Amino acid sequence: MSRDPLFKLSEAGLFCPRGAFYVDPWGPVATAVITHAHADHAVKGSRQYIAAEPGYRVLWSRMGQHAKIQSLAFGESVDLNGVKVSLHPAGHILGSAQVRAEYKGEIWVISGDYKVAADSTCAAFEPIRCHTFVTESTFAQPIYHWEPQEKTFAEIHDWWRINQSNNHASFVFAYALGKAQRLVAGIDHSLGPVFVHRDIESVNHLYRQSGVPLPATRTPNAGMTTEEWGRSLILQPPAARWTQGFPHLGHFATSFASGWMVLPNGCDARRVKRGFALSDHADHQELLSAIIATGAERVLVTHGYIEEFVAELKSLGFDSIPMKTPRCRRPPRVPIASNAGVESSLPQSQVEGPGESR
Repeated sequence: MSRDPLFKLSEAGLFCPRGAFYVDPWGPVATAVITHAHADHAVKGSRQYIAAEPGYRVLWSRMGQHAKIQSLAFGESVDLNGVKVSLHPAGHILGSAQVRAEYKGEIWVISGDYKVAADSTCAAFEPIRCHTFVTESTFAQPIYHWEPQEKTFAEIHDWWRINQSNNHASFVFAYALGKAQRLVAGIDHSLGPVFVHRDIESVNHLYRQSGVPLPATRTPNAGMTTEEWGRSLILQPPAARWTQGFPHLGHFATSFASGWMVLPNGCDARRVKRGFALSDHADHQELLSAIIATGAERVLVTHGYIEEFVAELKSLGFDSIPMKTPRCRRPPRVPIASNAGVESSLPQSQVEGPGESR
């Protein structure tokens, strides 16, 4: 193995000196290898982008028509100044990839964001053997445990039926890229009309162009009737809680789909009545299982509960190191039972998690 680490943190992000490229830089660089198109991983202005082919259209739509993007099929490799780089499914959103970099027998995998649950809208997470694994830690605490998604979708359907019986429209707030498409693919469209915000519909269009067979959806302004209102499920981005893109036609119920909804005050913090713990990130146990599957000797931890997860990994025998970047914000405090059985408080200012995809 090489004497110096294959990657290091620089002012622009995670940098491979030998290969002269960055992974998910937070500013414009010469060569940026992008794990996925969410705004906290992909920024405009780089001279060249390298990304997974399934997510090409989505990334291009965000980077601009003049962006130079080289797309790679999953498993296809490219030589960057002697460093063999390939992209492998991360299971997060369409086109999300882990970056595998190999030089003189040393293998690093930068996972970006990932989930291990099945998702018909993107390729499934693929464990990649390596010496060093860079992992997120968004939900790296035991409180974060996802129920089988079939159960979560059944809960959404039951809630929708109850709202229909009261002639209330069902609003689900979900991130426009990734989460919304997973919901469109997973809900039962036979229960009633499904409408989506125009920003979600534009991403739906890109998914369909990329070969993802999403069911048809309409925007609320596309001829929604008063009769449809009380039976409808309407997907909106979180920001739409504060703005209205169409006139209300009656009463409605609100919900939010996010991993943060397992927190005791998750609904109150987002000013909704119902929460569904559906996340595009791995939960605590899934993170551990994914790391073990890589066979990595060293694990760098970023984005989330960094200190806590590093300590846990060390207790399990891993050589674990924190990797804090300007994008790393302190996640919500989780409830900790005291000796008296009283849970700690959860300030609303800390409950709203960063990023588009939680």
